[in-house]
Amino acid sequence: MRILAGRGWWRGRALAAWVTGAAGRALPWPPGARTRGAAAACGALDRLYSSAARQEKVDMSRFPAENIRNFSIIAHVDHGKSTLADRLLELTGTIDKTKNNKQVLDKLQVERERGITVKAQTASLFYNCEGKQYLLNLIDTPGHVDFSYEVSRSLSACQGVLLVVDANEGIQAQTVANFFLAFEAQLSVIPVINKIDLKNADPERVVKQIEKVFDIPSDECIKISAKLGTNVESVLQAVIERIPPPKVHRNSPLRALVFDSTFDQYRGVIANVALFDGVVSKGDKIVSAHTQKTYEVNEVGVLNPNEQPTHKLYAGQVGYLIAGMKDVTEAQIGDTLYLHKQPVEPLPGFKSAKPMVFAGMYPVDQSEYNNLKSAIEKLTLNDSSVTVHRDSSLALGAGWRLGFLGLLHMEVFNQRLEQEYNASVILTTPTVPYKAVLSSAKLIKEYREKEITIINPAQFPDKSKVTEYLEPVVLGTIITPDEYTGKIMMLCQARRAVQKNMVFIDQNRVMLKYLLPLNEIVVDFYDSLKSLSSGYASFDYEDAGYQTAELVKMDILLNGNFVEELITIVHKDKAHTVGKAICERLKDSLPRQLFEIAIQAAIGSKIIARETMVVILPGK
Repeated sequence: MRILAGRGWWRGRALAAWVTGAAGRALPWPPGARTRGAAAACGALDRLYSSAARQEKVDMSRFPAENIRNFSIIAHVDHGKSTLADRLLELTGTIDKTKNNKQVLDKLQVERERGITVKAQTASLFYNCEGKQYLLNLIDTPGHVDFSYEVSRSLSACQGVLLVVDANEGIQAQTVANFFLAFEAQLSVIPVINKIDLKNADPERVVKQIEKVFDIPSDECIKISAKLGTNVESVLQAVIERIPPPKVHRNSPLRALVFDSTFDQYRGVIANVALFDGVVSKGDKIVSAHTQKTYEVNEVGVLNPNEQPTHKLYAGQVGYLIAGMKDVTEAQIGDTLYLHKQPVEPLPGFKSAKPMVFAGMYPVDQSEYNNLKSAIEKLTLNDSSVTVHRDSSLALGAGWRLGFLGLLHMEVFNQRLEQEYNASVILTTPTVPYKAVLSSAKLIKEYREKEITIINPAQFPDKSKVTEYLEPVVLGTIITPDEYTGKIMMLCQARRAVQKNMVFIDQNRVMLKYLLPLNEIVVDFYDSLKSLSSGYASFDYEDAGYQTAELVKMDILLNGNFVEELITIVHKDKAHTVGKAICERLKDSLPRQLFEIAIQAAIGSKIIARETMVVILPGK
């Protein structure tokens, strides 16, 4: 074996011996190491250092603040964030290099099944180069608009981002949205053009797009192939050179921001924390600024990418903390933790997520109510953007009205309930939150406010009680090849949209901005957009407040009986179309009976659509 290995055998031995000597102190590089490919030697050192680190507790004091880099990977969905994260983990020796390394940080079953990132994941990488040991804290973030709250939370623990853009697709809607999230947070942005190995890749076109849209010089772009590992080493070098170290004070009292948390049934709440000041270690007594409760720290550590206990965590570092929090309501995301008897000014925390879609959730069997309640509490701890309100229905019993950031968010939450907690639920039709301005002083006194928010269509007030109705609107960004512009404009006009802007980002691609009513896009707008553009158009939206609208409450009747769960709120101009569509769908889906069933859509006492299910005679 030694003969086959040739000179590589003794070089490996010499390198290992050099690392062993460097365990306690920084030794100079072996003569000529830099000239023989410093990046390759760095990689070898990382793997040796990291494997040794996994066997025993890492001494985090050897990473001063100036040797720490905290960064996120942000991009549009399916541009290769998780694949790049895999290569970075391999290069730094955090994980062994195998063919099975696909979406290593996507730990949830729903993420692997759908091929998307749903939950932001943290990993600490030990990168040893040019005699210095660096601690790189990487956060892999979701790319879909429904999970933008995960992205904004992750950025609070970072000083820079890798903005990944597909060399084939170019800049897309969520690329723009994520860039401005990072820009507003005043983070350093490193543009990375991925998938240069694809046959149709055109990295030069994408470089020009980045320069025009984001005003980032072309020489700052790094061209890579995360799948093949091409040029990924230069990404690590750019992280060290271009992203500033965190500005922290280790001698000040502890201030730690809880930016994520999960629930373990044996150990309680596991809080992901970013330390802005001070030091925390096992045995410390800490206080939550939100609840004012005191806890004793049972364990601290880093995610590597699995939990790796350490002796202490220092300011500037990102890790996890277990402190015996047994109740899911105790670990509030955005909370500040500090040492007992050393109170500090709490950190700003996070702007609370604003739900865009509401749906009723009920247990299939009411005897499962308490189990489902416990499952929802534990899952909302891990996904703090979901809002929960108690609700009840005559037909479905006791349940909840849940608020989500979008339709995909709702589907993923439901899937996680089934997979992680074995809970079966009934979900009602998703609706958006409307507002009504009350007309009389008596009603204002009853509701204690002039403007009320309606999240359940059954509680929609009558026209006689209000002066005007308000519906939520969003500012939508659509990026598409220019040949589909006409079709997309017609689609937007059919959804009551108002065009705000139109910009060509290069010779073939156009960026459209529209003000759209949220209820027009929440269900099938994205699917229609994709089919019209042969899958090339991308869509992103942000909240743009409320506007006055002529809204009506549409009831559905079966043989003259109102069905509360099927009540919908629609725009007056679309009431007949929507009512007819619902009646037809119910006619196709309801089981046949031995008697006629009249399915009707009504606004007040006026019937606007009707379908009749005919009698099925025996033997026919």
